[in-house]
Amino acid sequence: MNQAILDIAMIASVIIGYFISISLITTSFYKSRANNYLSLSLFLISSLTLLEWLSSTSYFIFEIISNLKFEFLFAATLFTYFLIQLKHNLLNHRRYKWIYFPFIISVILEVSMLILDLYGSVYDALIWLFKDFVAIGFNVFLIFWGRHLIRNSNTISDDKRRWLVRLNFFILCIIMIWVLTRIEFYIFNSLYSLYVLWILMSLFLWWILYYGIFKLQVIVQKEEIHEYLVSKKTHHTTQIKKKVKSTTTSKIITQLYNLMEDEELYKNPLLSRLDLATRLDTSEGYLSQIINQEINKSVIQFVNEYRIETAKKLLHDSVFNKYSIEAIGMEAGFKSKSAFYNAFNASLKMSPGAYRKLQKTS
Repeated sequence: MNQAILDIAMIASVIIGYFISISLITTSFYKSRANNYLSLSLFLISSLTLLEWLSSTSYFIFEIISNLKFEFLFAATLFTYFLIQLKHNLLNHRRYKWIYFPFIISVILEVSMLILDLYGSVYDALIWLFKDFVAIGFNVFLIFWGRHLIRNSNTISDDKRRWLVRLNFFILCIIMIWVLTRIEFYIFNSLYSLYVLWILMSLFLWWILYYGIFKLQVIVQKEEIHEYLVSKKTHHTTQIKKKVKSTTTSKIITQLYNLMEDEELYKNPLLSRLDLATRLDTSEGYLSQIINQEINKSVIQFVNEYRIETAKKLLHDSVFNKYSIEAIGMEAGFKSKSAFYNAFNASLKMSPGAYRKLQKTS
């Protein structure tokens, strides 16, 4: 592959990494304690990529910075990010801070080498080799430990778990390619696999930018909204009390209203006609027939009515102005942004965003 193309791929990945890391700490939508650590992790991995590229230059300063082994710090900050997302109690223990100890030792060793003027000596080569292998082992250990904690956590939603597992997998792939670059360097004295690492880094950062961070932040906001509603138990919860006429409405319809209003089944984005029929101890066909006859709606229209009313209340309440419209749609029970917008437009002839603006001006 053309050297210039590979260099462009590396530079692009570094620029994207810096852009994302800065955006995470400067954009109000993404600001959080967890994202501060993710920002630092992305900044470090982008810088490590840049240092690998600059290591071939004759500038002594780049060699010193590279020898500090920021790989230790990257592993520690990323692991901290996982702990915060999992709300793991390890964060409350002093022993947790020991994961930053390897980086501190690395800095002390490098400063000692500089003071004693040991660069270029056999000690320099041995210490660099030792730190390189320890850094690889440390990263592998923490990424697998983090993966174990994610898979066994009972404090996060399935959506968040899937995202964190994917992020963990991407990082694991990057570490494995990093290991290959070291094997290639020590055995064959070449660095062709380093270009694979740069390309993988570019793909990883694009994934982070266009899918990962935004989607996860929406999930986090949805959970915050839900926790607030559960803790307050006020008028924020949707109370759509239908007028049920006992002379004309069947027992199934009455039970259906109760399920919607008491258990808020509509908030389950995977709720199906079969789920409702099972809860009401009837068949799907009969449920659809009775809803159509007595309410003049389909099952999905009936369920979406509750979801839209919930979304309207949240969009109207200034308490939730800081949350994204997509997060509000998810809390109301819609599976996707498009499903939310389509249903809202069909019901109110305007988008959720326009509705929110209208409420602010009224």
